[in-house]
Amino acid sequence: MLEKYVPILNWGRHYSRDKFGRDFLAAVIVTIMLIPQSLAYALLAGLPPEVGLYASILPLVVYGIFGSSTSLAVGPVAVVSLMTAAAVGRVAQEGTADYASAAIILALLSGGILALMGLFRLGFIANFLSHPVISGFITASGLIIATSQLGGLFGISSHGHAMPELLASLTQGLGQINPYTLAVGASSLAALIWVRLGMKQTLVQLGMPAATATLAVRAAPVVVVLLAIGASYIFDLGGLGVALVGDVPQGIPLLSVPSLDFDIIGALIVPALIISIVGFVESISVAQTLAAKKRERIDPDRELMGLGAANIASAIGSGFPVTGGFARSVVNHDAGAATPAAGMFTAVGIAVATLLLTPFLALLPKATLAATIVVAVLALVDFSILRKSWNYSRADFVAVMSTLAGTLVFGVEVGISLGVAASILVFFYRSSRPHMAIVGRVPGTEHFRNIKRHEVRTDPHILALRVDESLYFANARYLEERIANEISGRQDITQVILMCPAINAIDMSALESLEAINIRLREQGIGLNLSEVKGPVMDRLKRTDFLDHLTGRVFLSHHDAVAALTSHGP
Repeated sequence: MLEKYVPILNWGRHYSRDKFGRDFLAAVIVTIMLIPQSLAYALLAGLPPEVGLYASILPLVVYGIFGSSTSLAVGPVAVVSLMTAAAVGRVAQEGTADYASAAIILALLSGGILALMGLFRLGFIANFLSHPVISGFITASGLIIATSQLGGLFGISSHGHAMPELLASLTQGLGQINPYTLAVGASSLAALIWVRLGMKQTLVQLGMPAATATLAVRAAPVVVVLLAIGASYIFDLGGLGVALVGDVPQGIPLLSVPSLDFDIIGALIVPALIISIVGFVESISVAQTLAAKKRERIDPDRELMGLGAANIASAIGSGFPVTGGFARSVVNHDAGAATPAAGMFTAVGIAVATLLLTPFLALLPKATLAATIVVAVLALVDFSILRKSWNYSRADFVAVMSTLAGTLVFGVEVGISLGVAASILVFFYRSSRPHMAIVGRVPGTEHFRNIKRHEVRTDPHILALRVDESLYFANARYLEERIANEISGRQDITQVILMCPAINAIDMSALESLEAINIRLREQGIGLNLSEVKGPVMDRLKRTDFLDHLTGRVFLSHHDAVAALTSHGP
């Protein structure tokens, strides 16, 4: 039982030298990748850059103890950082101690919510965020994040967490563009884009082995950061008006439980819930995808516990909300990570960097970090979901557009809420009008298919209707109306058969509708019959007196029903 909630007790007993070697190599690669990302995502969240490093130490260690994925790399991510800035920015002024404290409380609340969801096995709640909603939300968030960093690239002030505010502030500052900042930002952006899109191919063409070229590509962003620091020192970019990171406290903060302000908790509890669910959906999607490649299984409820513990640890370590990152996790997996210990070794690497390298970060231009964020988030933008959803399902297209437009115009919290509401409305609309088909026999077989799609034979005295949805309060009346419309004006119908293989449940409202249908058909001299009723549904029907008053019969197969009722009256 203890191993179920503390997985390290299981995999730790079987840890070997081979696994250590694989985990250590993966940790080195992820550490190199994580350092610039952590700094950049902290700035995106409105926090000092060193906070990104703090959020990449203790959470990784704790996830290694409680997490179940062998490949997931936990830490700051772009979307959650944006949501953190939007939430905390409403209760405190950016750059103040209260702002940092609120971010810590947000991490604590998020961790507590995730842990409670895992404890009570509420992982299914994340299913209400459909793929179209998540795709629209992430695409819109990527656009907002990239736009928010244009100010850093141009050397002008920008503010806001929705596109109208951002564009307005950028427009106002266009006359104040710093050419030196623009040069640093543009060169950093160009270099990072080339690293992502063309560096590996160039190195391979020059004769470098593909595996070595891959490692070089993953280390290249750190090289860009080092070059920017060197340029800042040589050309005194700070004196030319280029914004620098500035003094970064050296060392690791003392662990402490954040002081709780109930007014702030009240203001942050809803954003914490949204961040928790969005972060969990993003994390579990990555974890399950990578686990499938290793033929491993991820338990969503255990992942909730692991991510909850990681966020609580982030709060204790003066960080902000974290979750599993897609790019880092893929790199961790491809580098050969064998156990969650790879994340723990990464935490050690980040801790060493925090102790030894922070003095050099003072000269790092913020424009370089802005370029790092832009390149990272542009991979999140996927407009193809609009075309795919339009071609496949107009209802899903509405959900995508509601989320995307709502996020762009009103911000992340309103956007995701609109998306969830749209998804639920689409679900209720679809289930309130379930697909039903009149069926007939395929000649020479015992199979029955939709008369609109196949050449079939029907009996003029029988209305055979297949219901392709469970029956409940929202669609029960629709069934009544459909049967009434089908028999209206058809005096030759003497039997109605409801073909029920797709009906998994019938609630009380639907049962009353079936009783009403039975009475109306009896008054018209028509029998009501059921075929292929599932066992659990039949068990419930037997607990009522519905079957006692049924004017027809219940048949094991639809073939038996049609054979017995062909050319017979009620």
